[in-house]
Amino acid sequence: MIGRVQPSPVPAAAAVDEAPGAAGMPRDPWALEEVGVLARETLGERVTAELRALLVAGRLAPGEKLSLRRVAEALGVSMMPVREAVSRLAADGALEVLPGRAVRVPVLTLAQFRELTRLRLVVEGFAAEEAARKATPDQLARIAAHEAAFRQAASAEAPDSAGAVAANRDLHFALYEAAGMPSLVEMIERLWLKAGPILNLDMRHEPRRLKGGRAMQEHEKLLTALRRGDASAARAALEADIGAAAAHIEQTGQLKESD
Repeated sequence: MIGRVQPSPVPAAAAVDEAPGAAGMPRDPWALEEVGVLARETLGERVTAELRALLVAGRLAPGEKLSLRRVAEALGVSMMPVREAVSRLAADGALEVLPGRAVRVPVLTLAQFRELTRLRLVVEGFAAEEAARKATPDQLARIAAHEAAFRQAASAEAPDSAGAVAANRDLHFALYEAAGMPSLVEMIERLWLKAGPILNLDMRHEPRRLKGGRAMQEHEKLLTALRRGDASAARAALEADIGAAAAHIEQTGQLKESD
């Protein structure tokens, strides 16, 4: 017969608080000691979020070097959370650390850009289909507002490149959020971290491509498809938008042939 197992004595260092926690369970005092660590992690996450937003928006150009000290000064933080943010973004392939600890935005090769484009067509196309099926009236109104902002910026007598870039990003991510899949949005953001600098740099430096261009036409088709709940048409419009931009970038010769 198996004897009854006696409970082991609780070490003094691991003793629990007598005050009950959730569901009447004793509260572990060591959890309280982690508050400081969580605060530091939160600061690193905030710096990461700021840098991610700049990359996705194309505010940092391919090949541009970053001064960690300048980033720290601009955000009013120490070097530690900046280094933490750079490590996270380097792990995602959004930044690269060069010899001597220099940090820069990667310069994509033609093969890398084509791979990213193929992945975007699959993943973002799927998100457009889901958005067409699930978007609420409020979400459709938000997407329509971003589409109108893009059209206004792009069709002005002197196209507002910065405004068009911001509206384009907001339109796309409002669309992806309407799919109702947070993990999917995270996947798409990782793709934009790598593709965003070259995509948005191109749009920012080529205002002639905005006025009456393909993006405006495909955005209008996309919005029409979403309002009809037509998943296949929404996907087709988004794929056409991505494909046209990618083809133009390849034609400009801004991509490296190889490493």
